[in-house]
Formats: sequence, structure tokens, C-alpha cells
Amino acid sequence: MTSPSQDSATDLVRWAAFSCVLVPVVLVLYGTSLGGAAGTALGLAAVTGVCRVLLRQSERCAARLPAEESAPHRGRHGRTPSDAHSGPVSGTHRGGRHSGGTTPVD
Repeated sequence: MTSPSQDSATDLVRWAAFSCVLVPVVLVLYGTSLGGAAGTALGLAAVTGVCRVLLRQSERCAARLPAEESAPHRGRHGRTPSDAHSGPVSGTHRGGRHSGGTTPVD
């Protein structure tokens, strides 16, 4: 069985696909050229496709989120607490804006 969010996402994509067919038909009935209606249909189909991809991606991220929450947080630099105070990792930059020297910066 699918989750309620997947059902609503599927319904949303179905309505969008329906509108990709309905809108050009209505445009032709109200006097728009076939070329204009076809262009509108292609534009709506493109937007629907992109929205579908983004919606599926957000569903995957939302499904992955509970699994990541159960894993222990490793902190800002990905260190475990046991090696957090063992000194800087080779290749990292320590300090702020200044590169060393004691001359004032204007």
C-alpha cells in the first residue's frame, strides 16, 4: 500500500496530465490556432514533467530523512567525538580571515 503523500503526489500528476489535454482543447474551442494550442500543450507537458521529477526527488529525500535522523550526528567537520580534540586534520585550514602575519589590515 502506498503512503498518503505518494497518493496525493500521484493524484497531482494525474490532474496535471489531464490539464495538459484539457487546456489546449478549450483554447481551440475558444478560437486559438492549432499551433498555439499545440505549443501550449508542449509547454504544459514540459512543466508537468519537471514538477513530477522534483516531486519524486523530494519524496525520496523525505523517505531518507528518518533513516538519517537515527544515525549519530558527526558534527560540523565529520569527526567523531574521540578524534575531535586530537588536533587539526592534515590539509585543513585553521583560523580566520588572516593568513598569519602581525601587520594590521586596512
